[in-house]
Amino acid sequence: MHIAVVGGGVVGVTTAYELNRRGHQVTVLERHGIAGNETSKGNAAQRSYGVVYPWADPSMVLKAIPWLFRKDGPLKMRVPPSMKTLRFMFATLRYARAPGLFGLNKRAMLRLGIHSRIRFLALEEALDLNFDGDHQGLLHLASTPEALESYRHTQQLLNELGIASRLLTPEQVREAEPGMTGNGPLFGALSYHTDGTGDCHLFSRELAKACESKGVSFRYNTETEHLRFDDRRVTGVAVRNKDGKAVTVEADAVVICAGCWSADLTLPLGLELPIYPVKGYSFTVPLKDPDRAPVSTVHDDNYKVVSTRLGNRLRASGFVELADFNRDIPEARLATIRKSVESRFPGCADLMAAETWTGFRPMTPDGPPIIGHGPRENLFLNTGHGTFGWTLSAGSADVIAQLIDGEEPSVCLDAFRPGRFSE
Repeated sequence: MHIAVVGGGVVGVTTAYELNRRGHQVTVLERHGIAGNETSKGNAAQRSYGVVYPWADPSMVLKAIPWLFRKDGPLKMRVPPSMKTLRFMFATLRYARAPGLFGLNKRAMLRLGIHSRIRFLALEEALDLNFDGDHQGLLHLASTPEALESYRHTQQLLNELGIASRLLTPEQVREAEPGMTGNGPLFGALSYHTDGTGDCHLFSRELAKACESKGVSFRYNTETEHLRFDDRRVTGVAVRNKDGKAVTVEADAVVICAGCWSADLTLPLGLELPIYPVKGYSFTVPLKDPDRAPVSTVHDDNYKVVSTRLGNRLRASGFVELADFNRDIPEARLATIRKSVESRFPGCADLMAAETWTGFRPMTPDGPPIIGHGPRENLFLNTGHGTFGWTLSAGSADVIAQLIDGEEPSVCLDAFRPGRFSE
């Protein structure tokens, strides 16, 4: 079967890999000149299988307003907010207040995270990919006694699902991360033993090359304009090539993996996807003193900044900003990220020499990604992964491939169903 995958980020490329592995002919349509060059390019570099959680978190609702007004607060919003921003915020509040929904969605996402780790390990065993990947765990620091106590409750759920973790004392944290010599507040940490790291941009490019060697066609600099369809099926994908010529790519099935731009393709078919471009920031810098740098991934809960070791580089990222598709990078955002790194890993790198990035995470108002059948029998969706696209990509690619082949998915997809926003 010939399958067109719209989107060449990490979700689209892993989807292409899984479909090709099952014997399908695959064409990937990507508007950039290389794979993984949009949201996948500068993310936090963590594959946090045990940390995934829904965006609509009831415990965050009361914290959100103070964060908006705190100079170093992790949540920012463009003022005045657009109508799209307001609709997204009100939808988030509605899902956060739905009794029991957060817990159900969190379990579903963690199960997908577990499956994603399995698929990543299998993929890395099958292919020799160079992307500074590792699986040395993740530390979620506790800057207050209250934070450490909340991790005890988190650990109960992790134990229930069989996710290996351990509560650490400050001394054990510094033993695990000897480069963490800063004066940031520390009362302990929750250690996720099986979580991983890796440069998502490099991974996407490396995997795309491996897929091409196996027969997958990547059509770069190709803008997908709309789907062609009748009452029963999608009949083709209307694209504009890099030379400006409009053509139709015919396929037996189509998978939408277009992140924040997915909704534009499904709306004419009657499916509204409330995906919002949640903005984040990061910088990447060569290490000056590797002994002062993180061993793996460290989440600083004081600033809500993630610092990750990528070979001889440091990636640090933070902020959740509601500003639509604004690509500005205010110095204040970078200053906060630098402040976090210096408070934990002083002297590890020349932070002022870092390469900066901003991008848009395709967030759903409740939190789980959108995985499943679309409104036509041969249309499938694998999109809306929010801040966990890198983490969940291998797992969601596998289950959408299973669904396309008529198999029972390895993970229950009830929480991820595309039509849930109109129910």
